[in-house]
Amino acid sequence: MKQMSSAQVRQMWLDFWASKGHAVEPSVSLVPVNDPTLLWINSGVATLKKYFDGTIIPENPRITNAQKAIRTNDIENVGKTARHHTMFEMLGNFSIGDYFRDEAITWAYELLTSPEWFDFPKDKLYMTYYPDDKDSYNRWIAVGVDPSHLVPIEDNFWEIGAGPSGPDTEIFFDRGKDFDPENIGVRLLAEDIENDRYIEIWNIVLSQFNADPAVPRSEYKELPHKNIDTGAGLERLVAVIQGAKTNFETDLFMPIIREVEKLSGKVYDQDGDNMSFKVIADHIRSLSFAIGDGALPGNEGRGYVLRRLLRRASMHGQKLGINEPFLYKLVPTVGKIMESYYPEVLEKQDFIEKIIKSEEESFARTLHSGQHFAQEIVAQLKASGQDTIAGQDVFKLYDTYGFPVELTEEIAEEAGLNIDHAGFEVAMKEQQERARASVVKGGSMGMQNETLQAITVESRFNYEKEALSSQLLAIVADDQEVAEVAAGTAHLIFAETPFYAEMGGQVADHGQIFDAAGNPVATVIDVQKAPNGQALHKVEVLAPLAVHENYQLEIDHSRRHRVMKNHTATHLLHAALHNILGKHATQAGSLNEVEFLRFDFTHFQAVTPEELRQIEQQVNEKIWDAIAIETIETDMDTAKEMGAMALFGEKYGKKVRVVTIGDYSVELCGGTHVSNTAEIGIFKIVKEEGIGSGTRRILAVTSKEAFESYREEEEALKTIAATLKAPQIKEVPHKVEALQDQLRQLQKENEDLKAKAAAAASGEIFKNVVEANGKTFVASQVSVSDAGALRTFADTWKQKDISDVLVLVAAIGDKVNVLVASKTKDVHAGNLIKELAPIVDGRGGGKPDMAMAGGSKQAAIQDLLHAVGEYL
Repeated sequence: MKQMSSAQVRQMWLDFWASKGHAVEPSVSLVPVNDPTLLWINSGVATLKKYFDGTIIPENPRITNAQKAIRTNDIENVGKTARHHTMFEMLGNFSIGDYFRDEAITWAYELLTSPEWFDFPKDKLYMTYYPDDKDSYNRWIAVGVDPSHLVPIEDNFWEIGAGPSGPDTEIFFDRGKDFDPENIGVRLLAEDIENDRYIEIWNIVLSQFNADPAVPRSEYKELPHKNIDTGAGLERLVAVIQGAKTNFETDLFMPIIREVEKLSGKVYDQDGDNMSFKVIADHIRSLSFAIGDGALPGNEGRGYVLRRLLRRASMHGQKLGINEPFLYKLVPTVGKIMESYYPEVLEKQDFIEKIIKSEEESFARTLHSGQHFAQEIVAQLKASGQDTIAGQDVFKLYDTYGFPVELTEEIAEEAGLNIDHAGFEVAMKEQQERARASVVKGGSMGMQNETLQAITVESRFNYEKEALSSQLLAIVADDQEVAEVAAGTAHLIFAETPFYAEMGGQVADHGQIFDAAGNPVATVIDVQKAPNGQALHKVEVLAPLAVHENYQLEIDHSRRHRVMKNHTATHLLHAALHNILGKHATQAGSLNEVEFLRFDFTHFQAVTPEELRQIEQQVNEKIWDAIAIETIETDMDTAKEMGAMALFGEKYGKKVRVVTIGDYSVELCGGTHVSNTAEIGIFKIVKEEGIGSGTRRILAVTSKEAFESYREEEEALKTIAATLKAPQIKEVPHKVEALQDQLRQLQKENEDLKAKAAAAASGEIFKNVVEANGKTFVASQVSVSDAGALRTFADTWKQKDISDVLVLVAAIGDKVNVLVASKTKDVHAGNLIKELAPIVDGRGGGKPDMAMAGGSKQAAIQDLLHAVGEYL
């Protein structure tokens, strides 16, 4: 077996499959594009679903890749085991309706065992297979595998709902008896016993059926085009090749671990307690790559995952004695390890470091708050004689403040308390269910559309013309290819078309189709790309249409021109975002509609009003400069030399279109654009908002819509000016400021009057002092207009020596408001209100000295007041 670096292993994989005619697909962003079913790209095939379900036919049906991926369903096991990771690389080879089982198995065995390639010892390889899949068994025998190395496993069948499915065959490497102290042998595989001897290094999925949940597996129909989908974990392959005890003792992780040794002064012992080193090494890889791909720490979705990873790694740093931000210092090491295939980490190093360091500093502050919260819990429990920290509180410390459960256990142990593990697990499960519910259900591949896949006629989009004559090549109606259609909805493919198919954020053209006599025969209501790349026109049929006939195609010129203005404006906006916010503010999606444009971009905080003003100003200046827009078609290398910026999520072919706006913007783009920026007229930002962790959205309008937006604002200001009796609009701000001053003065006078009224009323309210269990209390219903008045009563009560406890209840509207105040440590206001609030069908909480609650059952107010004495 050859000794190789991780970079060499990755490259040899790609080189082997390239030698077998596979196209090498680059590793794409960890953040999924146009796939709401995924939180992260979690496998090598996740980016290729469009090929497997037939939505798009690839130029080459043979594909290979090395794809970075993140899986976070088992974070707590990272560091505890030899092979759990959050970010990993999946090596894959794929066949889209081309070769199948025989080639896949034959080539897999060649790659692993040939002296020219990995040169694994043949006697160290074992294969599992689906018991009913005799073809795979026979193929393994045919390539030279000993039958004793083939193990049938009932679970070796891959399916995730409806769509492509099939048996799979896994390849394991036998690390020998040193990892099998009881010498159980191959039974470890056959009986699926957890072990460190047989390491799964590769899985070959033979996608040959259309799974249908409504029928038994034995009745699944064969796919019209059978596929191969494989996955080999780079980390596992490298561990086997480098003879590492775990994945962490390889060149993918050890340089990071060595840096952590320097920062901590501790030594990594592969046979000792090294969990903290492993957690840090794993998590900093995920953080570096995910942030580099545009995801940012936050409170939900991907952001929540990153925040959790960072906090977990930071806590493990503290366990190693590192009590200051340190994770950001590891980013260059991650970048150097991965540089040969992922240069973007080092390219974006400064930005990644900035985000991680900022988040570490924020966590330090949060941790301090959490320690204060934990101390409050301990004090309350001791005061009340309780001995267990509730599961909800353990979860709050974990979820809100980043406390690992073991840290809470330490705090509890020091205070002589226990923690409610079962309650914590319940709260954790509820949180996981909420997270799952927030993800769009699905994820399986769609059923293959045989009709559209079978249509391979060539069709060309003409950028230059808005009307032309073209031959109708194909008609699809009711999911069948037909020779003619007379009514209803149909899909048409022409030899040439002026209609733009929706792509790259630009909506499709609409328009009309006419016969040779100039009579309208169809209305085009949508245009999408067919699986083989043709423009597929969705039409409402007005008169009979037949293949091989020529028709006149005319787009809606006004609609196209309005969309073009918005599309060109997005290029200007993108450049302005780079100039004003920074190079990290890159496109994360866009929509160029008729009436507006929408632009999503990566940014770690809300754009300030001043920044928005500068962005809007800069875009308009480029419009006013009347810059000519040039579009050329060239190859990707030339485009890169021109400095062209590729757009997020787009896939580019051998020929690309480069759109240049002077020296201000150069982008790869297949859309349509105006010829001069002056045609846009005017640009106006309507709204800026966050749409997810680390992703912002700008809505903007141009031309007519921008003018109308300004006109609406002007009319609104005129109305306000008239109301304020301001002679000119420019005087409105001064009038508003004067009114605000007047309002503040009136509010102050109102508060003073309320305080005087409360003081007058309190004389009667505070007369009724009652004693219970050595504590004095006042419990009374009061008549007030808002809950704030209750606090005014409480402030008056605090200034006087009236009682130990105060309970006030008010019926306001159809609600019940309750206030509890306490001057004695023996009565915790927050705990007391939690006891009382349910009586009025409410809930609430607060601090030891003051708490409030809201309820809805006004008929039970007297019951609540009577219960105060019973509680005390």
